[in-house]
Order: sequence, then C-alpha cells, then structure tokens
Amino acid sequence: MATIHLENVSRTYHANPFAGKSAEDLTEHERRALRPALDGVTLTVPNGRTMAVLGPSGCGKSTLLRVIAGLDRDYEGAIYYNGRDMLDVPPKERYMGMVFQGYALYPHFHGYNNLRFTFMVRKAPDEEAAERIRITSDMMGYGFRQLLGRKPGTLSGGEQQRLALARALVRAPDILLLDEPLSNLDAKLRQKTRVEIKRLLSQFFITTVYVTHDQFEAISLADSIAVMRAGRIEQVGTFNQIRTRPVNTFVAGFLGLHPLNLAPAVISDRGAVAIGSLELPAPHGLVALKRVGADVVAGIPPEDLAIASPDGHARDETYLPGRVDVLEPDFAHRTQYVRVETAFGMITATGELDLPLARGQIVHIVGRGKEVQLFSAEDGRNLLLSL
Repeated sequence: MATIHLENVSRTYHANPFAGKSAEDLTEHERRALRPALDGVTLTVPNGRTMAVLGPSGCGKSTLLRVIAGLDRDYEGAIYYNGRDMLDVPPKERYMGMVFQGYALYPHFHGYNNLRFTFMVRKAPDEEAAERIRITSDMMGYGFRQLLGRKPGTLSGGEQQRLALARALVRAPDILLLDEPLSNLDAKLRQKTRVEIKRLLSQFFITTVYVTHDQFEAISLADSIAVMRAGRIEQVGTFNQIRTRPVNTFVAGFLGLHPLNLAPAVISDRGAVAIGSLELPAPHGLVALKRVGADVVAGIPPEDLAIASPDGHARDETYLPGRVDVLEPDFAHRTQYVRVETAFGMITATGELDLPLARGQIVHIVGRGKEVQLFSAEDGRNLLLSL
C-alpha cells in the first residue's frame, strides 16, 4: 500500500496554435484549446483509501490518472509514492494495477492466462502465479472461476469487467487506478458491478484513484471526492462536507444528484436572504459579512424549498411565483422534484408525491426555514468559508 501525493502537477499537450491572434480575437473554443490539461494540481490520496476524481467531460480526469500511472511522463511538478519521486520510475516498477474504460483484455488468451500474463512477463514461477490466481479468484466471489476457461470475446460486458479487475488485483498492487470502468455497462450491470467493486475495495484495502463522471459511483464507492474543473482540483472532501460547504458556485451547482439551486439574491436589513419576494433565513455569520444590501448568490438545496399552489401557502409566508417546467417523481421517498421557471431562473423545489401538478401550472415556492449558502456575485466563492 502507498500514499500518493501530487505537488503542483501541470500538463500541456500542444504549443499555442493561435500565436498570431490577440487574446481578444480568440473564440471561446480556441481559448479552451489553450488551457492546460492539468493546471497546478496538488492532491494527496491517503494510504489504503479510495478517492474519486469527479468532473465534467474534458476536465483532465483521465490525464491525471495517466500521469499518476507513469503512462504520461511529460509533466511539470512532482508525483510521490510514499515520499518517493516517481519521475524516473517506469510503470512496470510502480506496483500498481490499472483498469481501463475499454477493459484492454488480451482477446487471444483465456481468462486464466489474462491473469497469468503479468507473472509470465517477469518470469515468475508457475507455482506463484497459480497461488495468486487462486487467492484472487476466491476473493472475486461466486462464479468467477467459470470465467477463467473462456476468452474475452465470449464474455458479457460485466464478466469482462470482473476479469479486468481481477487482472489488476492479481499482482497484489500497492495502488489501484480505475478509469471510468463502468461506463460501457448498462444500468443493471453498473449497479451489480458497483457493489462488487465496493466489496473488493473494502476487502483488499488498496490505495485507489477512481476516475468517473458519474456522481452516484463517486458517492457510493469513494471515501473522499476530488471535484475537478478545467485541469484544476476545486475541492476535496467527503460528499457531505462538499455538499454542505461547497467552496464556490461551480461545486455547488455540480455536485449531487440534485445540485444546489443558485439564484441572485440580496441581504435585507431584516437579516434575511431575499430572492425577489421569497425570504429565507440568513446564515448565523451574516453580521460578520457586513453585506446588508449587497448582491450575492444564494445556494439552496431543493429539499429546503417546498411547492405550494397559488392559494395553498400560508398568508404570513413569503413566496416566489413560477411556472412548472419539469416534474421528476422520487417514489422511494414519496416526493417529487419540480423544476420551476421563475424570474430568477430555473429553481428546483420538492413537493409531496400526490400533490397534483402539471407542466405550465403556476405555483408558489416557499422556504422550509433552513439557512442558505451565500456566494460572491463577483467571483463565485463561498462567503461563509472566510468567516
């Protein structure tokens, strides 16, 4: 096992192809092309823990994994395994296992030889290979031994994924790197394989970096989450830590199956956060902000906003009127998420599952008495984190 530490790691793939243009003449697409794939990434994955790197497509997740693995060594900064700089250490000497999005199994080998291949390369004794394959097969669970006598082309997607995981684990690696391993599976197989990976990670206790764009995978599999954007790590923490105290509006609007609502607001002299005619409780640290009357961005979980019909709210409640746009039922929790078009943008609130609603219907959004997050209207940073 090992602790992984990245110190100010940057990776740029291309020289500036737009050197003849001024910055003002560049299109947004051309500006994005100039951004480095990794931009000063500093990150630590503790020994034996699983960290999910989560971010939108093109943010640099897979590049980060390749740099950690040593497959891409043209970077600036430093990468350490247990305090050892890995710049001159080739991938085969890093005691790591890697699972690719496309499985990368050897099609002409049966499952057994796919697992045995790493021992063949380093000319290990057959007895060592057989023992490691036996131990790994036992840990992989029921039905896995049946895959060892079959070639990858005869296996389903889920079976190929199990075999790829076993091939990474059979060499007893110190580090496990997973690059969106479930993205090629259908929903049912993803759920089944996700449970299997969770069991294996708990059992093997290997330092793991799990790259994904699927938030549910990150939340359910990882001990901590690193949220990434445009080559930078925005925030690291558990899901609950990041959800309750996002560092900026990007993280607030990105993380979660139903992210925080972000809406322009002002701080009233009555100590409330006002979004139009809707007033919500201000955080306890509001006085320290000294921003009464200032423009801010309010962040509110959908669960902290309720739907009422135009004639169904209490007379002493403040409310925000809007028109229903999308209804999303959540049968497990007997509720529904309602996207409402308001004068302040789309706001998602919740209502009872049996509340009769229809697209286009006028409703009132009311608060549930919970405090809101406050962000700077200028740069998007969380104002409460500086208190």
